[in-house]
Amino acid sequence: MHLLYCDESGSTKDPSQNHFILAGLSLFERQGYWLASELDKIAARFNPAEPASVELHGSPMYGGKGQWRAFPKDDRLQAISDALSRFGHSNPSNRIFICAINKSSISPEDPVLLSFEQLASRFDQYLMRLHKNNDTQRGLIIFDKSTYEGTIQNLATDFRTFGHSWGVIRNLAEVPLFLDSKASRLTQMADLIAYAAFRKYEKNDDSLFSIVEHRLDSDGGIQHGLFERL
Repeated sequence: MHLLYCDESGSTKDPSQNHFILAGLSLFERQGYWLASELDKIAARFNPAEPASVELHGSPMYGGKGQWRAFPKDDRLQAISDALSRFGHSNPSNRIFICAINKSSISPEDPVLLSFEQLASRFDQYLMRLHKNNDTQRGLIIFDKSTYEGTIQNLATDFRTFGHSWGVIRNLAEVPLFLDSKASRLTQMADLIAYAAFRKYEKNDDSLFSIVEHRLDSDGGIQHGLFERL
């Protein structure tokens, strides 16, 4: 089974932010343990006695908010970069999907609806490509718990039953699963990727996203892992 861990960056309701990002990292189920272990090592830099108490989240780490206020900025930024690098150098089958939306370009349409449709359909098409190459796998989409949980659950059910703009979702084993990010390093990794993409589009700063950009899903020289509506 392939797991797609997802998180968003940017608020749909904050008028001071122009962009909304939904990011997903896809990995085969057996790849998760190694990546989570690497993130544990990075978290241990900030609390060696209880690394599990350290949540790796892009915005508070970058801005020095909450528990991150006590640590130098250079150390915080290095931790973000190192975490992204761990994914960037992980198994070649691991890849990312990014939906980047300028909210004004689709107003009054909901960016959550559009980005989830794009993300789910692109992940489904990736699984279809694997099937055509004699590697049949089911998929599961895993989100951090958020205010969008009800919306996304309803959308996923509709996609499996009635279809989306390009067809019907065929390769997902179940509707999306929602986890508390405190319990999952991989949802934290999705948050870091989403934040890296947010800085690229919102702040014109690709210093973080460039670390993982080469892992965008592609096949035969065609990039499938990025959707932009700018």
